[in-house]
Amino acid sequence: MQAVTQAQVKKITGSDILEEQDMLATEEPLEIRLSYYTQAGYTAKSISVTMRTPGNDLELAKGFLYTEGIISSREDVTETRHASDTNGNVVYVTLAQGVMPDIVRLERNFYTTSSCGVCGKASIEAVRTACNILDTKDHIEIPHSTIYTLPATLRAQQSVFEHTGGLHGCAIFDTTGNLVMTREDVGRHNALDKLIGAAIDNGLLPLNDHILLLSGRASFELVQKAAMAGIKVIAAVGAPSSLAVQLADEWGMTLVGFLRGERFNIYTGAQRIVI
Repeated sequence: MQAVTQAQVKKITGSDILEEQDMLATEEPLEIRLSYYTQAGYTAKSISVTMRTPGNDLELAKGFLYTEGIISSREDVTETRHASDTNGNVVYVTLAQGVMPDIVRLERNFYTTSSCGVCGKASIEAVRTACNILDTKDHIEIPHSTIYTLPATLRAQQSVFEHTGGLHGCAIFDTTGNLVMTREDVGRHNALDKLIGAAIDNGLLPLNDHILLLSGRASFELVQKAAMAGIKVIAAVGAPSSLAVQLADEWGMTLVGFLRGERFNIYTGAQRIVI
């Protein structure tokens, strides 16, 4: 399954009409099924369907489970695989014996869309998940000039966006501005779950000495996912929401928005940005 799909379009320029091939970001559903051990043996349960761009699906599944508090480390997972008979649109995640998921959490409606994620969670209190990963003290100091360089570095790595203009991207950098890894997806929440899933696979958690860059706006859900991964500095090209700012402030995170060219706004945690 490809991340890019071709489509025939009519391109209008003035009074001219041209028949051309256009490149679209592929959007397909991904179902995540969780397999876990009970007294009766292993049982499988479908817990989420999300619309995503194919690619890095196993990372997406693990990142989703981690940021929802269902797993707490890569050792909680013994196997992640695509189902063999579903055209790549179903992923099985098998938990280690002794790791019991929160059944009440699993029975919630985990349906998400590519545009808004789990927007039905109406407040911070409604989604609060145990998160002790941010409790460590830090002395992070990032020159403001380093923040300026991040968007161009991400854009240079967004291969599908270059062809389609239709994907969200995110990346983690070290505190000197060196790119560590990047992921992209038609859904901004999926892109971040893929990134966190990759960090789990590479033993990088917690990401408390890294910078997260978002190619679009900073929503509440993205800040919550970042907090679960231990990220203390978030920079977004777009605007933050009010709940995103409230959550970042409550959890002592630095949140930068409207990062464009050589300007940005600091909404919380200004002590980590050196001017």
